[in-house]
Amino acid sequence: MTSETLQKARDFEAQYGPHIPGAERPAFHVTPTIGWMNDPNGFSVYQGEYHLFYQYHPYSNEWGPMHWGHLKTRDFIRWERLPCALAPDEEYDAAGCFSGGAVELPDGRQLLMYTGVRRARNEDGFLQDVQTQCVAVGDGMDYEKYGLNPILDARDLPEGGSAVDFRDPKVWRGADGNFYAVIGNRTEDGSGAVLLYRGVENWRGEFVRTLDRSHNQYGRMWECPDFFFLDGKQVLFTSPQDMKPIGLEFHAGNGTLCLMGSYDPETGFARERVQAIDYGLDFYAPQTLEAPDGRRIMIAWMQNWDTVGGKPSHCRWFGQMTLPRELSIEDGRLYQRPVRELEAYRRDPVVHRQILVSGEANLPGVQGRMLDMTVTVRPVGHGSYRWFRLHLAKDGQHDTILRYKPEEGILKLDRCRSGLPRDIVHTRSFLVKPRDGEIRLRVILDRFSVEVFVNDGEAAASAVIYTRQEADAITFEADGQVLIDVEKYDLNFDSGREG
Repeated sequence: MTSETLQKARDFEAQYGPHIPGAERPAFHVTPTIGWMNDPNGFSVYQGEYHLFYQYHPYSNEWGPMHWGHLKTRDFIRWERLPCALAPDEEYDAAGCFSGGAVELPDGRQLLMYTGVRRARNEDGFLQDVQTQCVAVGDGMDYEKYGLNPILDARDLPEGGSAVDFRDPKVWRGADGNFYAVIGNRTEDGSGAVLLYRGVENWRGEFVRTLDRSHNQYGRMWECPDFFFLDGKQVLFTSPQDMKPIGLEFHAGNGTLCLMGSYDPETGFARERVQAIDYGLDFYAPQTLEAPDGRRIMIAWMQNWDTVGGKPSHCRWFGQMTLPRELSIEDGRLYQRPVRELEAYRRDPVVHRQILVSGEANLPGVQGRMLDMTVTVRPVGHGSYRWFRLHLAKDGQHDTILRYKPEEGILKLDRCRSGLPRDIVHTRSFLVKPRDGEIRLRVILDRFSVEVFVNDGEAAASAVIYTRQEADAITFEADGQVLIDVEKYDLNFDSGREG
């Protein structure tokens, strides 16, 4: 039965969402039907299709009482909008249906597991969130909340765990047939941890163990965890709040963390390597699924809590997702590449080989705002250049810049002149290792974003941009001399697709 609160949200998005012209949205990145979007939720396979839910406030372009928006796709590129799936309409989730996951049950139904939030006064009389884990079951369109929610609450926390910061379950079915969930939590030292639970499909999960914890080394509260096996390694993702900078690997603020190691059901997770997931300006709360062909696919909120104040005026939607990415582990490192399905939308190839660049130059046929372009940069000789710049979405007033300095091995993403209306974080730098003296930059441009994949996926960097669409020039610049190869494709989509 659809509650009055949920029906109100569905009616609102059905009335106002279709009136947003397609040209006002990205062409192939997920956006909300209308209003606000943040974390991806329930990214999963259900009855042969890929479903994506998301944190959603339809009534404004600001964060508000959280609903779950809903879409599905067959190829990760063309998305069909579905009605709002969850609304805060029960006592235990009256302050919001926070992030969570989804999984197909053996009986063919789809289970949604999410964090229900209610407000209560603490011993000092201040209002605070109380977070519990809840479930709803449905058919891919309509979902009914379990009558005895929540299924996990403060009684199910390990000693020292916080009921105020206990959120974001990611659920999956294990090889043993049991259903598991990882959940973020704050520990007695004030920092974060990821907890593992088993049996959540039976409406009362049991605590298994703490998988890993920050000990105030990698930020504080650990949000939005994910836990999966990939290329011989066990991988734990989480998004820490209040990170302190560590070299160029981690920047201050809200970050993302990839922990790689091994997992034994008896002894737990053994961490072996730590790295950032994305090195750009806008990336948070990634979530993955395993596709039927075995690929591990990731999507994330292409925004950041430290940059949400930079939205354009009068926007009727805010927030978008990254292009889904294929993950792998190579040479002990997390690699990510755009999903291969994107290549079906490539058109009109333009190729330039062995072009000498000294100063600034443009190339025939290389421009646009919806494209897939790979630029390979190599020196003419030892010490032949001090820096190389790739200018994107450029006109006389605007410019988005990628700058590489070979002596330092640093790539910098600069969107200071990319149309954002506020002085928020606009630059990020990270280390890049050349291969045989050259670097490869694969750039995906959509109307309101840039995603960069370095050296065939060794590192990735994401950023939103709001440069006017007429700013479509692309130029190449070197202090010294470089040789470049450019392979550029326009990306074309059917006019009738859902936006």
